[in-house]
Amino acid sequence: MTTDLTHGDATELAELIRTGKVSSVEVVQAHLDRIEAMNPRLNAIVTLVDGSLDAARAADEELAAGGDVGPLHGVPFTVKDSFDTAGVLTQRGSPIFAGRVPDTDATAVARIKRAGAVLLAKTNLPEFSYWIETDNLLTGRTNNPWNPDRSPGGSSGGESAAIAVGMSPLGLASDLSISLRGPAADTGVMALKPTRGRVPMTGIWPREPRRDWHAGPIARTVRDLALAYGLLAGPDGADGLATAPREFDNGLGASPDRPVRVGWLVDSGLGPTDAEVAATVRAAADALRTAGAQVDAVSIPALERDNPLDLWNKLSLMEVKPAFREVTEGHEDQMFSYSKAVAAIPDTSVADYVRAEQGVGRLRDGFAEYFHQYDILLLPVTTIPAHQHQLQEFTIDGRTVGAFHVSSTTVPFNLTGLPALSMRFGTSGDGMPIGVQLVATWHAESTILHIAGLLETLSPVRDQWPSL
Repeated sequence: MTTDLTHGDATELAELIRTGKVSSVEVVQAHLDRIEAMNPRLNAIVTLVDGSLDAARAADEELAAGGDVGPLHGVPFTVKDSFDTAGVLTQRGSPIFAGRVPDTDATAVARIKRAGAVLLAKTNLPEFSYWIETDNLLTGRTNNPWNPDRSPGGSSGGESAAIAVGMSPLGLASDLSISLRGPAADTGVMALKPTRGRVPMTGIWPREPRRDWHAGPIARTVRDLALAYGLLAGPDGADGLATAPREFDNGLGASPDRPVRVGWLVDSGLGPTDAEVAATVRAAADALRTAGAQVDAVSIPALERDNPLDLWNKLSLMEVKPAFREVTEGHEDQMFSYSKAVAAIPDTSVADYVRAEQGVGRLRDGFAEYFHQYDILLLPVTTIPAHQHQLQEFTIDGRTVGAFHVSSTTVPFNLTGLPALSMRFGTSGDGMPIGVQLVATWHAESTILHIAGLLETLSPVRDQWPSL
């Protein structure tokens, strides 16, 4: 039963608990047992929540008393350690914040709790959530459950690894440039980066740069992503970017009255892409065509005119430097490699900053034009499958690129605030999962979830999980 419970999705677990087939205590204990068995090799979980079993008992008692229960009643969930959790360590991957215990929950955490879920644990991240690999001086390195010699990505690598190996059915994480979608692709799970502002960032640090940060769910099924998104979305009266009503949706819904129009690409200014990754995107495009979608190979001129990685470097690093400087002053000996690298980067000139801002505007215009013609953009999540730890550069088709090139396919949607979803659809020759990315126009999460649900039924790798 323990194995079954730790591989059921949150939706199924909630139904089992609600109908009395299992108790919340059994489900939470099964996941605690799984953490004890799996975490020593992965280091995905960094803090277990004291009292999770007590919360599960309370959930069972409430259900037995006939009380109204939420859609996640009694289901455990985990949270990236950049989200504030009341009374629970939130250390942000740095010795500078060692022992920090906030008084209140981040808005996203509070909303999942209000749905009845039980906070189980906090998960690992890079220092300050700022790198493509999950490692830091305080809680160490997280390994990929498909191959511990590989990285689970970053910055939400702890969360994605925990979900992939059954230590948690549902997680909350954040995304600056790749941080939800890349780790999901590297570990074979799913993640949704909603439209900027759909999920308030209140209680999540850092907030800078405001244009780029997003929060969203990580799970093993599309229906869990949809359930969590429905609970997380909407204003909280504190985050000034979270303004759209929770009910607002700009998508097609589950039953469009015409074929869904899908464009796919593997290049169009994004730089070199691994051949197996490109083949996986083509396979997903073929599957959607067979299922009745209108599918075309496309290019997006705006991506070819303005390099998104260059724009991101000129804008985002400049905006975060003051925040890093504020928290690291006097603690320079506790800084990890990436915050040191950020501090050493020369400042962007005002003229270059303005030009980069204008480039982001052109990207938004280019995507607006694209989504006037198509409902979905299908492209790689990462330019290579999960890589080895501490990789500084890699070579694709004879071109050597820096490690951050892995995010060239995700950064455009942080800069522009477009919603994007990552899901597995293939496997590399050496057994690592390969994901595809679905993007829709602003506030069209229902369109993404609809197409992801279709791809999920067509996936050649559905229900394949690491055997670590």
